[in-house]
Amino acid sequence: MANISKRPDGRWRARYRDDSGREHARHFTRKVDGQRWLREQQTALDRGTWVDPSHGRVTFASYYAEWSQRQVWESSTRKAMDSAIRLVAFADVEIGKVRPSHVEAWVKQMAASYAPTTVRARMAYVRTVFKAAIRDQMVATDPTTGVRLPRQRKREAQMRIPTPDEVRAVLDAADDRFRPFVAVCAFAGLRLGEAAALQVGDVDFLRRTIAVQRQVQRARGVVEVRLPKYGSEREVYVADELLVMIARLVESGIREPWLFSGASDVPPSGTTLNSRWLATCRRAGVEGLHTHHLRHYFASGLIADGCDVVTVQRALGHGNATVTLSVYSHLWPTAADKTRKAAASMMTEVLGATADYPRTDEG
Repeated sequence: MANISKRPDGRWRARYRDDSGREHARHFTRKVDGQRWLREQQTALDRGTWVDPSHGRVTFASYYAEWSQRQVWESSTRKAMDSAIRLVAFADVEIGKVRPSHVEAWVKQMAASYAPTTVRARMAYVRTVFKAAIRDQMVATDPTTGVRLPRQRKREAQMRIPTPDEVRAVLDAADDRFRPFVAVCAFAGLRLGEAAALQVGDVDFLRRTIAVQRQVQRARGVVEVRLPKYGSEREVYVADELLVMIARLVESGIREPWLFSGASDVPPSGTTLNSRWLATCRRAGVEGLHTHHLRHYFASGLIADGCDVVTVQRALGHGNATVTLSVYSHLWPTAADKTRKAAASMMTEVLGATADYPRTDEG
């Protein structure tokens, strides 16, 4: 219910009640301005876009601090979110007063010091906060919408896929206990944390599978074992040669239950494994290669051998096929490739493999 009445001082008082029954009022010099304001508030209430005016006085940083405490996050996610929010240039601005211009200035500031991928990642975190604020009716719109971000290189241009010679060189340079770890990343496509968290019981030598059931993360200096990324629990079908390599590692003596033992009774941390990886790459004479590149190597091999997107998705533990396509779509044969190959196959069948066409008639 809304109404407008004239005050003894000659001003107009416009009042309305929100969905919870709480009254809101403003004073205007002209009646027409008060009526316009009431219409705007009623329209917002009807559309579900109304925002309590008192909420807008909460700063971006204070809203994030309160909202983040309610979120069920992994420690790595919380750490990444906290780091991004600390660097927001408009952290102390009232959340209802953050404008696209604030966001644009912040993006330009970051673009001068950070890679486009970093800027985009931090923007995604900030956008998540604003979307939550909209759900909480703290703000009506998301000021990050439409803000242009630094241009990224095409995924196919920036993706590093090791060559077979590079993978062979790293395997040859690895010591006997580290070589199986490299092989699991290269020939089963496990992420660093997933491979680090493997237990002997995860390897089914009869069914020739590896079960990915957990991952290792380092939080506040402590090695933690937890569930894999959402949708990443899976069984990976592996080659006999990889199973033989793992079996030899187990026979040589390990600190069970962990396949790749770390200090004490915990699996190795990512820091430890990265250190060993870098030392191995130096011995192999291979530069610029990260363990995650072995995952690209595995994916590219599956695609080159004709595996469809769902097969690759399940092997890599992506949450859905869209993720797989967004990362590796450029590796699948195009319609032109398939048409050309099919046409070549038909010509070979008709003309023979050694046919020399086109020919010219003699005489």
